[in-house]
Amino acid sequence: MTRDKAESSLKLWTPTTHTDTRCYLAIGEPVCSSCSGRDAAVAPAGTMGDGGGGGLDVVVFPWLAFGHMIPYLELSKRLAARGHDVTFVSTPRNVSRLPPVPAGLSARLRFVSLPMPPVDGLPEGAESTADVPPGNDELIKKACDGLAAPFAAFMADLVAAGGRKPDWIIIDFAYHWLPPIAAEHNVPCAVFLIVQAAAIAFLGPRWANAAHPRAPLDFTAPPRWFPPPSAMAYRRNEARWVVGAFRPNASGVSDIERMWRTIESCRFTIYRSCDEVEPGVLALLIDLFRRPAVPAGILLTPPPDLAAADDDDVDGGSSADRAETLRWLDEQPTKSVIYVALGSEAPVTAKNLQELALGLELAGVRFLWALRKPAAGTLSHASAADADELLPDGFEERTRGRGVVWTGWVPQVEVLAHAAVGAFLTHCGWGSTIESLVFGHPLVMLPFVVDQGLVARAMAERGVGVEVAREDDDEGSFGRHDVAAAVRRVMVEDERKVFGENARKMKEAVGDQRRQEQYFDELVERLHTGGGEINDEKYC
Repeated sequence: MTRDKAESSLKLWTPTTHTDTRCYLAIGEPVCSSCSGRDAAVAPAGTMGDGGGGGLDVVVFPWLAFGHMIPYLELSKRLAARGHDVTFVSTPRNVSRLPPVPAGLSARLRFVSLPMPPVDGLPEGAESTADVPPGNDELIKKACDGLAAPFAAFMADLVAAGGRKPDWIIIDFAYHWLPPIAAEHNVPCAVFLIVQAAAIAFLGPRWANAAHPRAPLDFTAPPRWFPPPSAMAYRRNEARWVVGAFRPNASGVSDIERMWRTIESCRFTIYRSCDEVEPGVLALLIDLFRRPAVPAGILLTPPPDLAAADDDDVDGGSSADRAETLRWLDEQPTKSVIYVALGSEAPVTAKNLQELALGLELAGVRFLWALRKPAAGTLSHASAADADELLPDGFEERTRGRGVVWTGWVPQVEVLAHAAVGAFLTHCGWGSTIESLVFGHPLVMLPFVVDQGLVARAMAERGVGVEVAREDDDEGSFGRHDVAAAVRRVMVEDERKVFGENARKMKEAVGDQRRQEQYFDELVERLHTGGGEINDEKYC
Protein backbone atom coordinates (compact mmCIF):
# COMPACT_ATOMS: atom_id res chain seq x y z
CA MET A 1 0.00 0.00 0.00
CA THR A 2 1.33 3.46 -0.91
CA ARG A 3 1.63 6.41 1.42
CA ASP A 4 -0.97 8.44 -0.57
CA LYS A 5 -3.53 5.65 -0.19
CA ALA A 6 -2.84 5.51 3.50
CA GLU A 7 -3.35 9.26 3.80
CA SER A 8 -6.56 9.07 1.80
CA SER A 9 -7.94 6.65 4.39
CA LEU A 10 -8.11 8.98 7.38
CA LYS A 11 -4.38 8.45 7.99
CA LEU A 12 -5.24 5.37 10.04
CA TRP A 13 -2.62 3.19 8.38
CA THR A 14 1.02 3.53 7.47
CA PRO A 15 3.59 1.28 5.80
CA THR A 16 6.56 0.30 7.95
CA THR A 17 10.17 -0.68 7.47
CA HIS A 18 10.28 -3.43 10.09
CA THR A 19 12.45 -6.43 9.33
CA ASP A 20 9.33 -8.52 8.77
CA THR A 21 8.23 -7.11 5.40
CA ARG A 22 4.67 -8.35 5.92
CA CYS A 23 4.19 -6.13 8.96
CA TYR A 24 1.28 -3.70 8.63
CA LEU A 25 0.58 -1.65 11.69
CA ALA A 26 -1.64 0.96 13.18
CA ILE A 27 0.45 4.12 13.48
CA GLY A 28 3.06 3.86 16.21
CA GLU A 29 2.07 0.35 17.34
CA PRO A 30 4.79 -2.22 16.59
CA VAL A 31 3.46 -5.73 17.00
CA CYS A 32 5.43 -7.72 14.46
CA SER A 33 8.01 -10.36 15.36
CA SER A 34 10.92 -7.95 15.04
CA CYS A 35 9.29 -5.43 17.40
CA SER A 36 7.64 -7.44 20.16
CA GLY A 37 8.84 -11.01 19.83
CA ARG A 38 5.61 -12.38 18.36
CA ASP A 39 5.80 -15.29 15.91
CA ALA A 40 2.99 -14.10 13.68
CA ALA A 41 3.16 -11.26 11.20
CA VAL A 42 0.67 -8.52 10.50
CA ALA A 43 -0.59 -8.47 6.93
CA PRO A 44 -0.50 -5.38 4.75
CA ALA A 45 -3.72 -4.58 3.01
CA GLY A 46 -3.57 -5.97 -0.48
CA THR A 47 -1.29 -8.89 0.41
CA MET A 48 -3.81 -11.24 1.94
CA GLY A 49 -3.62 -14.71 0.45
CA ASP A 50 -4.19 -15.52 -3.17
CA GLY A 51 -6.60 -18.26 -2.19
CA GLY A 52 -4.76 -20.84 -4.26
CA GLY A 53 -6.23 -24.30 -4.27
CA GLY A 54 -9.71 -23.08 -3.42
CA GLY A 55 -8.62 -21.54 -0.12
CA LEU A 56 -10.81 -18.94 1.52
CA ASP A 57 -9.78 -15.50 2.70
CA VAL A 58 -11.43 -14.78 6.06
CA VAL A 59 -11.30 -11.78 8.37
CA VAL A 60 -12.17 -12.39 12.05
CA PHE A 61 -12.97 -9.65 14.56
CA PRO A 62 -13.66 -10.71 18.17
CA TRP A 63 -15.11 -8.62 20.97
CA LEU A 64 -12.39 -6.97 23.05
CA ALA A 65 -12.32 -9.55 25.84
CA PHE A 66 -9.79 -12.34 26.16
CA GLY A 67 -12.52 -14.90 26.79
CA HIS A 68 -13.64 -14.04 23.25
CA MET A 69 -10.28 -13.43 21.56
CA ILE A 70 -8.84 -16.83 22.52
CA PRO A 71 -11.71 -18.87 20.96
CA TYR A 72 -11.51 -16.62 17.89
CA LEU A 73 -7.79 -17.32 17.71
CA GLU A 74 -8.46 -21.05 17.95
CA LEU A 75 -11.01 -20.79 15.14
CA SER A 76 -8.45 -18.83 13.10
CA LYS A 77 -5.74 -21.43 13.67
CA ARG A 78 -8.03 -24.21 12.52
CA LEU A 79 -8.95 -22.32 9.37
CA ALA A 80 -5.28 -21.62 8.67
CA ALA A 81 -4.37 -25.26 9.26
CA ARG A 82 -6.86 -26.18 6.53
CA GLY A 83 -5.14 -23.92 4.02
CA HIS A 84 -7.24 -20.77 4.36
CA ASP A 85 -5.89 -17.24 4.83
CA VAL A 86 -7.07 -15.52 7.99
CA THR A 87 -6.69 -11.92 9.12
CA PHE A 88 -7.29 -11.43 12.85
CA VAL A 89 -8.41 -7.88 13.66
CA SER A 90 -8.13 -6.28 17.09
CA THR A 91 -6.33 -3.38 18.77
CA PRO A 92 -2.58 -3.03 19.37
CA ARG A 93 -2.33 -4.03 23.03
CA ASN A 94 -4.69 -6.95 22.54
CA VAL A 95 -2.73 -8.27 19.58
CA SER A 96 0.50 -8.00 21.56
CA ARG A 97 -0.98 -10.00 24.46
CA LEU A 98 -2.25 -12.94 22.41
CA PRO A 99 -0.48 -16.30 22.68
CA PRO A 100 2.05 -16.99 19.92
CA VAL A 101 0.86 -18.72 16.77
CA PRO A 102 2.61 -21.95 15.68
CA ALA A 103 5.33 -21.15 13.16
CA GLY A 104 3.73 -23.43 10.59
CA LEU A 105 0.59 -21.28 10.53
CA SER A 106 2.12 -17.80 10.57
CA ALA A 107 2.15 -17.49 6.77
CA ARG A 108 -1.63 -17.86 6.68
CA LEU A 109 -2.66 -16.29 9.99
CA ARG A 110 -1.92 -12.57 10.19
CA PHE A 111 -2.90 -9.73 12.47
CA VAL A 112 -4.19 -6.21 11.88
CA SER A 113 -4.30 -3.66 14.70
CA LEU A 114 -6.90 -0.90 14.59
CA PRO A 115 -6.12 2.15 16.78
CA MET A 116 -8.25 2.20 19.95
CA PRO A 117 -10.22 5.47 19.97
CA PRO A 118 -10.11 7.55 23.16
CA VAL A 119 -13.28 7.66 25.27
CA ASP A 120 -13.94 9.91 28.26
CA GLY A 121 -13.61 7.89 31.44
CA LEU A 122 -11.74 5.01 29.82
CA PRO A 123 -8.26 4.64 31.36
CA GLU A 124 -5.33 5.24 29.06
CA GLY A 125 -4.17 1.96 27.57
CA ALA A 126 -7.43 0.14 28.35
CA GLU A 127 -8.25 -1.96 25.30
CA SER A 128 -10.05 -4.98 26.74
CA THR A 129 -12.55 -5.84 29.46
CA ALA A 130 -9.59 -7.09 31.52
CA ASP A 131 -8.37 -3.49 31.74
CA VAL A 132 -11.49 -2.07 33.41
CA PRO A 133 -13.41 -2.95 36.59
CA PRO A 134 -16.08 -5.68 36.24
CA GLY A 135 -19.35 -4.18 35.06
CA ASN A 136 -17.62 -1.15 33.48
CA ASP A 137 -17.15 -2.68 30.05
CA GLU A 138 -19.75 -0.31 28.58
CA LEU A 139 -16.91 2.18 28.00
CA ILE A 140 -15.08 -0.51 26.02
CA LYS A 141 -18.26 -0.93 23.96
CA LYS A 142 -18.35 2.81 23.34
CA ALA A 143 -14.74 2.76 22.19
CA CYS A 144 -15.47 -0.34 20.15
CA ASP A 145 -18.08 1.61 18.16
CA GLY A 146 -15.33 4.10 17.37
CA LEU A 147 -13.52 1.33 15.49
CA ALA A 148 -16.05 1.59 12.66
CA ALA A 149 -14.07 4.29 10.79
CA PRO A 150 -10.70 2.48 11.05
CA PHE A 151 -12.31 -0.76 9.92
CA ALA A 152 -14.00 0.97 6.98
CA ALA A 153 -10.61 2.44 6.03
CA PHE A 154 -9.00 -1.00 6.26
CA MET A 155 -11.61 -2.43 3.88
CA ALA A 156 -11.40 0.53 1.48
CA ASP A 157 -7.60 0.33 1.37
CA LEU A 158 -7.74 -3.39 0.75
CA VAL A 159 -9.94 -2.93 -2.31
CA ALA A 160 -8.12 0.18 -3.55
CA ALA A 161 -4.77 -1.59 -3.37
CA GLY A 162 -6.05 -4.26 -5.74
CA GLY A 163 -5.86 -7.03 -3.20
CA ARG A 164 -8.26 -9.88 -2.90
CA LYS A 165 -11.43 -9.05 -0.98
CA PRO A 166 -12.22 -11.29 1.96
CA ASP A 167 -14.62 -14.11 1.19
CA TRP A 168 -16.10 -13.76 4.68
CA ILE A 169 -15.91 -11.56 7.75
CA ILE A 170 -16.63 -13.40 11.01
CA ILE A 171 -17.60 -11.00 13.78
CA ASP A 172 -18.64 -10.96 17.41
CA PHE A 173 -21.93 -9.80 18.93
CA ALA A 174 -20.77 -6.20 19.50
CA TYR A 175 -20.11 -5.15 15.91
CA HIS A 176 -23.59 -4.36 14.65
CA TRP A 177 -22.12 -1.54 12.56
CA LEU A 178 -19.80 -3.79 10.58
CA PRO A 179 -22.13 -5.71 8.19
CA PRO A 180 -23.18 -2.48 6.38
CA ILE A 181 -19.48 -1.68 5.82
CA ALA A 182 -18.90 -5.20 4.48
CA ALA A 183 -21.99 -4.91 2.27
CA GLU A 184 -20.45 -1.90 0.50
CA HIS A 185 -17.83 -4.34 -0.81
CA ASN A 186 -20.23 -7.28 -1.30
CA VAL A 187 -18.57 -9.28 1.48
CA PRO A 188 -20.89 -11.52 3.55
CA CYS A 189 -20.67 -11.76 7.34
CA ALA A 190 -21.18 -14.53 9.86
CA VAL A 191 -21.36 -14.03 13.62
CA PHE A 192 -19.44 -16.32 16.00
CA LEU A 193 -20.92 -16.41 19.50
CA ILE A 194 -18.54 -17.98 22.02
CA VAL A 195 -20.98 -18.27 24.94
CA GLN A 196 -23.25 -21.21 25.70
CA ALA A 197 -25.70 -21.68 22.83
CA ALA A 198 -28.58 -22.24 25.26
CA ALA A 199 -27.93 -18.79 26.73
CA ILE A 200 -28.55 -17.20 23.31
CA ALA A 201 -31.78 -19.19 23.03
CA PHE A 202 -32.76 -17.99 26.52
CA LEU A 203 -32.21 -14.35 25.53
CA GLY A 204 -34.23 -15.04 22.40
CA PRO A 205 -34.74 -13.14 19.14
CA ARG A 206 -36.37 -9.77 18.74
CA TRP A 207 -39.74 -11.18 17.63
CA ALA A 208 -40.03 -13.55 20.61
CA ASN A 209 -39.26 -10.81 23.12
CA ALA A 210 -41.81 -8.54 21.44
CA ALA A 211 -44.43 -11.28 21.60
CA HIS A 212 -43.59 -12.25 25.19
CA PRO A 213 -42.16 -9.20 27.01
CA ARG A 214 -40.42 -10.02 30.28
CA ALA A 215 -40.30 -8.13 33.57
CA PRO A 216 -37.17 -8.59 35.72
CA LEU A 217 -38.53 -11.51 37.75
CA ASP A 218 -39.60 -13.28 34.54
CA PHE A 219 -35.95 -14.04 33.87
CA THR A 220 -35.98 -16.34 36.90
CA ALA A 221 -38.15 -18.78 34.92
CA PRO A 222 -37.57 -20.45 31.54
CA PRO A 223 -38.84 -18.36 28.58
CA ARG A 224 -42.10 -19.39 26.94
CA TRP A 225 -40.28 -20.50 23.79
CA PHE A 226 -38.23 -23.12 25.67
CA PRO A 227 -39.61 -26.65 25.36
CA PRO A 228 -40.64 -28.02 28.78
CA PRO A 229 -39.43 -29.29 31.11
CA SER A 230 -36.45 -27.00 31.61
CA ALA A 231 -34.48 -25.66 34.56
CA MET A 232 -32.85 -22.97 32.42
CA ALA A 233 -33.37 -19.74 34.33
CA TYR A 234 -31.43 -17.12 36.20
CA ARG A 235 -31.40 -16.78 39.99
CA ARG A 236 -32.54 -13.45 41.42
CA ASN A 237 -28.99 -12.20 41.96
CA GLU A 238 -28.05 -13.17 38.38
CA ALA A 239 -31.14 -11.63 36.81
CA ARG A 240 -29.76 -8.14 37.45
CA TRP A 241 -27.16 -8.74 34.77
CA VAL A 242 -29.60 -9.97 32.14
CA VAL A 243 -32.03 -7.12 32.85
CA GLY A 244 -29.14 -4.71 32.36
CA ALA A 245 -28.34 -6.33 29.02
CA PHE A 246 -31.73 -5.16 27.73
CA ARG A 247 -31.07 -1.52 28.72
CA PRO A 248 -28.95 1.02 26.82
CA ASN A 249 -25.55 1.60 28.40
CA ALA A 250 -22.90 4.33 28.03
CA SER A 251 -22.48 3.35 24.38
CA GLY A 252 -26.12 4.27 23.72
CA VAL A 253 -26.96 0.72 22.60
CA SER A 254 -28.03 -2.19 24.80
CA ASP A 255 -26.14 -5.46 24.61
CA ILE A 256 -29.22 -7.31 23.41
CA GLU A 257 -29.83 -4.76 20.64
CA ARG A 258 -26.22 -5.20 19.53
CA MET A 259 -26.68 -8.94 19.36
CA TRP A 260 -30.00 -8.74 17.54
CA ARG A 261 -28.72 -6.30 14.90
CA THR A 262 -25.59 -8.36 14.37
CA ILE A 263 -27.40 -11.69 13.99
CA GLU A 264 -30.03 -10.12 11.73
CA SER A 265 -27.30 -8.72 9.45
CA CYS A 266 -25.29 -11.93 9.16
CA ARG A 267 -25.76 -14.92 6.89
CA PHE A 268 -25.50 -17.45 9.70
CA THR A 269 -24.42 -17.88 13.33
CA ILE A 270 -21.52 -20.02 14.52
CA TYR A 271 -21.57 -21.49 18.03
CA ARG A 272 -18.79 -22.91 20.17
CA SER A 273 -20.88 -25.95 20.87
CA CYS A 274 -22.12 -29.26 19.50
CA ASP A 275 -25.09 -31.59 19.90
CA GLU A 276 -23.19 -33.79 22.34
CA VAL A 277 -22.79 -30.88 24.77
CA GLU A 278 -26.12 -29.14 24.17
CA PRO A 279 -28.58 -31.63 22.66
CA GLY A 280 -31.46 -30.04 20.75
CA VAL A 281 -30.34 -26.44 21.34
CA LEU A 282 -29.01 -25.75 17.84
CA ALA A 283 -32.29 -26.87 16.27
CA LEU A 284 -34.15 -24.53 18.64
CA LEU A 285 -31.88 -21.65 17.63
CA ILE A 286 -32.60 -22.22 13.94
CA ASP A 287 -36.31 -22.00 14.65
CA LEU A 288 -35.94 -18.92 16.85
CA PHE A 289 -33.54 -16.82 14.80
CA ARG A 290 -34.45 -18.03 11.29
CA ARG A 291 -30.76 -18.36 10.53
CA PRO A 292 -28.59 -21.44 10.20
CA ALA A 293 -27.03 -22.27 13.59
CA VAL A 294 -23.71 -23.90 12.83
CA PRO A 295 -21.66 -25.75 15.48
CA ALA A 296 -17.90 -25.24 15.28
CA GLY A 297 -17.33 -27.93 17.88
CA ILE A 298 -15.78 -27.18 21.25
CA LEU A 299 -12.60 -25.64 19.77
CA LEU A 300 -10.26 -26.91 22.44
CA THR A 301 -6.75 -27.82 21.37
CA PRO A 302 -5.93 -31.15 22.99
CA PRO A 303 -2.56 -31.85 24.60
CA PRO A 304 0.29 -31.30 23.94
CA ASP A 305 -0.63 -27.79 22.69
CA LEU A 306 -1.76 -26.85 26.16
CA ALA A 307 -0.49 -23.41 27.04
CA ALA A 308 -2.36 -21.63 24.24
CA ALA A 309 -5.69 -23.23 25.12
CA ASP A 310 -6.35 -21.52 28.47
CA ASP A 311 -9.14 -19.10 27.55
CA ASP A 312 -8.91 -17.32 30.88
CA ASP A 313 -5.21 -16.46 30.50
CA VAL A 314 -4.29 -12.90 29.63
CA ASP A 315 -0.78 -12.28 30.88
CA GLY A 316 0.90 -15.63 30.31
CA GLY A 317 3.40 -17.08 32.73
CA SER A 318 6.85 -18.50 33.11
CA SER A 319 7.75 -22.15 32.79
CA ALA A 320 8.89 -22.01 36.43
CA ASP A 321 5.37 -21.00 37.52
CA ARG A 322 3.87 -23.84 35.55
CA ALA A 323 6.36 -26.35 36.84
CA GLU A 324 5.78 -25.50 40.51
CA THR A 325 2.01 -26.02 40.42
CA LEU A 326 2.34 -29.20 38.42
CA ARG A 327 5.14 -30.50 40.64
CA TRP A 328 2.87 -30.08 43.66
CA LEU A 329 0.14 -32.03 41.85
CA ASP A 330 2.67 -34.78 41.07
CA GLU A 331 2.94 -35.43 44.80
CA GLN A 332 -0.81 -35.83 45.38
CA PRO A 333 -2.86 -39.04 45.10
CA THR A 334 -4.95 -39.66 41.99
CA LYS A 335 -8.20 -37.66 41.84
CA SER A 336 -7.64 -36.25 45.32
CA VAL A 337 -7.40 -32.53 44.48
CA ILE A 338 -10.16 -30.06 43.67
CA TYR A 339 -8.93 -27.31 41.37
CA VAL A 340 -10.43 -23.90 42.19
CA ALA A 341 -10.52 -21.04 39.66
CA LEU A 342 -13.04 -18.25 39.18
CA GLY A 343 -11.59 -16.73 36.02
CA SER A 344 -9.86 -13.40 35.71
CA GLU A 345 -12.88 -11.08 35.60
CA ALA A 346 -15.47 -12.54 37.98
CA PRO A 347 -16.91 -9.78 40.23
CA VAL A 348 -15.90 -11.46 43.49
CA THR A 349 -15.97 -9.55 46.76
CA ALA A 350 -13.64 -9.79 49.74
CA LYS A 351 -16.42 -11.60 51.64
CA ASN A 352 -16.81 -14.09 48.76
CA LEU A 353 -13.11 -14.95 48.98
CA GLN A 354 -13.20 -15.28 52.76
CA GLU A 355 -16.18 -17.64 52.72
CA LEU A 356 -14.75 -19.67 49.84
CA ALA A 357 -11.48 -20.11 51.71
CA LEU A 358 -13.18 -21.15 54.94
CA GLY A 359 -15.42 -23.52 52.99
CA LEU A 360 -12.41 -25.24 51.44
CA GLU A 361 -10.91 -25.54 54.91
CA LEU A 362 -14.09 -27.07 56.33
CA ALA A 363 -14.41 -29.51 53.42
CA GLY A 364 -11.11 -31.10 54.44
CA VAL A 365 -10.02 -32.02 50.91
CA ARG A 366 -6.84 -31.24 48.98
CA PHE A 367 -7.11 -28.15 46.77
CA LEU A 368 -5.17 -26.05 44.30
CA TRP A 369 -6.62 -22.53 44.17
CA ALA A 370 -5.69 -20.28 41.27
CA LEU A 371 -6.36 -16.97 43.01
CA ARG A 372 -6.01 -14.52 40.17
CA LYS A 373 -4.90 -10.95 40.60
CA PRO A 374 -8.22 -9.10 41.04
CA ALA A 375 -9.38 -7.15 38.01
CA ALA A 376 -8.82 -3.40 37.95
CA GLY A 377 -11.15 -1.67 40.37
CA THR A 378 -12.04 -4.88 42.21
CA LEU A 379 -11.29 -5.32 45.91
CA SER A 380 -9.76 -1.84 46.15
CA HIS A 381 -7.19 -2.58 43.45
CA ALA A 382 -5.56 -5.27 45.57
CA SER A 383 -2.44 -6.71 44.00
CA ALA A 384 -1.32 -10.32 43.82
CA ALA A 385 1.15 -9.54 46.58
CA ASP A 386 -1.78 -8.60 48.81
CA ALA A 387 -3.53 -11.95 48.33
CA ASP A 388 -2.71 -13.09 51.87
CA GLU A 389 -4.67 -10.10 53.15
CA LEU A 390 -7.74 -11.32 51.25
CA LEU A 391 -7.66 -14.73 52.95
CA PRO A 392 -8.72 -15.47 56.53
CA ASP A 393 -6.05 -15.09 59.19
CA GLY A 394 -4.03 -18.27 59.48
CA PHE A 395 -5.78 -19.96 56.54
CA GLU A 396 -2.66 -20.93 54.64
CA GLU A 397 -0.94 -22.22 57.76
CA ARG A 398 -3.95 -24.35 58.75
CA THR A 399 -4.27 -25.86 55.25
CA ARG A 400 -0.55 -26.22 54.51
CA GLY A 401 0.25 -29.68 53.20
CA ARG A 402 -3.14 -30.27 51.63
CA GLY A 403 -3.81 -26.97 49.90
CA VAL A 404 -2.02 -24.42 47.74
CA VAL A 405 -3.15 -20.88 46.94
CA TRP A 406 -1.30 -19.79 43.81
CA THR A 407 -1.45 -16.11 42.84
CA GLY A 408 0.66 -16.40 39.70
CA TRP A 409 -0.38 -17.73 36.34
CA VAL A 410 -1.70 -21.30 36.32
CA PRO A 411 -1.80 -23.37 33.09
CA GLN A 412 -5.43 -24.36 33.50
CA VAL A 413 -5.63 -27.00 30.77
CA GLU A 414 -2.48 -28.74 32.02
CA VAL A 415 -3.84 -28.70 35.56
CA LEU A 416 -7.18 -30.14 34.49
CA ALA A 417 -5.34 -32.83 32.52
CA HIS A 418 -3.35 -33.90 35.60
CA ALA A 419 -4.23 -37.25 37.16
CA ALA A 420 -4.29 -35.78 40.68
CA VAL A 421 -7.25 -33.50 39.88
CA GLY A 422 -10.63 -35.01 40.70
CA ALA A 423 -13.02 -32.05 40.41
CA PHE A 424 -13.22 -28.39 39.41
CA LEU A 425 -14.73 -25.54 41.45
CA THR A 426 -15.54 -23.03 38.74
CA HIS A 427 -17.42 -19.81 37.94
CA CYS A 428 -18.89 -21.69 34.96
CA GLY A 429 -17.48 -19.56 32.20
CA TRP A 430 -18.27 -21.49 29.03
CA GLY A 431 -14.60 -21.97 28.10
CA SER A 432 -13.66 -23.28 31.54
CA THR A 433 -16.69 -25.58 31.58
CA ILE A 434 -15.73 -27.05 28.20
CA GLU A 435 -12.17 -27.63 29.41
CA SER A 436 -13.47 -29.50 32.44
CA LEU A 437 -15.80 -31.67 30.36
CA VAL A 438 -12.94 -32.65 28.04
CA PHE A 439 -11.07 -34.12 31.00
CA GLY A 440 -14.12 -35.69 32.64
CA HIS A 441 -14.19 -33.70 35.88
CA PRO A 442 -17.35 -33.21 37.94
CA LEU A 443 -18.07 -29.61 38.86
CA VAL A 444 -18.67 -27.52 41.96
CA MET A 445 -20.32 -24.45 40.46
CA LEU A 446 -20.22 -20.86 41.71
CA PRO A 447 -21.59 -18.68 38.88
CA PHE A 448 -21.72 -14.88 38.95
CA VAL A 449 -22.69 -13.08 35.70
CA VAL A 450 -23.41 -13.31 31.95
CA ASP A 451 -24.24 -16.89 30.92
CA GLN A 452 -22.57 -18.51 33.95
CA GLY A 453 -25.79 -19.18 35.86
CA LEU A 454 -27.40 -20.81 32.82
CA VAL A 455 -24.29 -22.93 32.27
CA ALA A 456 -24.53 -24.08 35.88
CA ARG A 457 -28.22 -25.00 35.50
CA ALA A 458 -27.45 -26.96 32.33
CA MET A 459 -24.56 -28.88 33.90
CA ALA A 460 -26.66 -29.66 36.97
CA GLU A 461 -29.37 -31.02 34.66
CA ARG A 462 -26.76 -33.27 33.04
CA GLY A 463 -25.79 -34.53 36.49
CA VAL A 464 -22.12 -33.56 36.28
CA GLY A 465 -22.01 -31.45 39.43
CA VAL A 466 -23.70 -29.25 42.00
CA GLU A 467 -24.02 -25.55 42.62
CA VAL A 468 -22.93 -23.91 45.83
CA ALA A 469 -26.19 -23.02 47.59
CA ARG A 470 -26.94 -19.29 47.73
CA GLU A 471 -29.54 -17.10 49.37
CA ASP A 472 -32.49 -16.45 47.05
CA ASP A 473 -32.13 -12.69 47.20
CA ASP A 474 -30.68 -9.85 45.16
CA GLU A 475 -27.18 -10.48 46.52
CA GLY A 476 -27.05 -14.26 46.18
CA SER A 477 -24.84 -14.53 49.23
CA PHE A 478 -23.26 -17.84 50.22
CA GLY A 479 -21.36 -19.04 53.25
CA ARG A 480 -18.52 -21.35 54.15
CA HIS A 481 -20.86 -24.22 55.03
CA ASP A 482 -22.51 -23.96 51.59
CA VAL A 483 -19.10 -24.24 49.93
CA ALA A 484 -18.02 -27.14 52.14
CA ALA A 485 -21.25 -29.07 51.54
CA ALA A 486 -20.98 -28.77 47.75
CA VAL A 487 -17.30 -29.73 47.71
CA ARG A 488 -17.88 -32.78 49.90
CA ARG A 489 -20.82 -33.96 47.74
CA VAL A 490 -18.57 -33.97 44.68
CA MET A 491 -15.31 -35.12 46.28
CA VAL A 492 -16.10 -37.22 49.36
CA GLU A 493 -19.65 -38.50 49.75
CA ASP A 494 -21.14 -41.48 47.91
CA GLU A 495 -22.88 -39.12 45.48
CA ARG A 496 -19.45 -38.36 44.00
CA LYS A 497 -19.60 -41.66 42.08
CA VAL A 498 -22.71 -40.53 40.21
CA PHE A 499 -21.20 -37.16 39.34
CA GLY A 500 -17.98 -38.83 38.28
CA GLU A 501 -19.75 -41.33 36.03
CA ASN A 502 -21.84 -38.62 34.36
CA ALA A 503 -18.72 -36.52 33.82
CA ARG A 504 -16.96 -39.53 32.31
CA LYS A 505 -19.83 -39.98 29.84
CA MET A 506 -19.58 -36.33 28.84
CA LYS A 507 -15.83 -36.76 28.36
CA GLU A 508 -16.44 -39.66 25.98
CA ALA A 509 -19.01 -37.61 24.04
CA VAL A 510 -16.85 -34.52 23.55
CA GLY A 511 -13.58 -36.44 23.30
CA ASP A 512 -14.41 -37.90 19.89
CA GLN A 513 -11.78 -35.88 18.02
CA ARG A 514 -12.90 -37.17 14.63
CA ARG A 515 -16.42 -35.86 15.29
CA GLN A 516 -15.06 -32.52 16.49
CA GLU A 517 -13.02 -32.17 13.31
CA GLN A 518 -16.10 -33.09 11.29
CA TYR A 519 -18.04 -30.22 12.89
CA PHE A 520 -15.35 -27.80 11.82
CA ASP A 521 -15.12 -29.27 8.32
CA GLU A 522 -18.87 -28.79 7.94
CA LEU A 523 -18.47 -25.16 9.02
CA VAL A 524 -15.79 -24.65 6.35
CA GLU A 525 -18.04 -26.25 3.75
CA ARG A 526 -20.77 -23.79 4.67
CA LEU A 527 -18.32 -20.94 4.16
CA HIS A 528 -17.53 -22.35 0.74
CA THR A 529 -21.19 -22.67 -0.25
CA GLY A 530 -22.44 -19.27 0.87
CA GLY A 531 -23.94 -19.78 4.30
CA GLY A 532 -27.35 -21.35 3.83
CA GLU A 533 -30.98 -20.35 3.76
CA ILE A 534 -32.26 -17.29 5.62
CA ASN A 535 -35.89 -16.78 6.60
CA ASP A 536 -36.56 -13.19 7.70
CA GLU A 537 -40.32 -13.48 8.00
CA LYS A 538 -40.31 -13.13 11.79
CA TYR A 539 -38.30 -9.90 11.68
CA CYS A 540 -41.09 -8.08 9.90
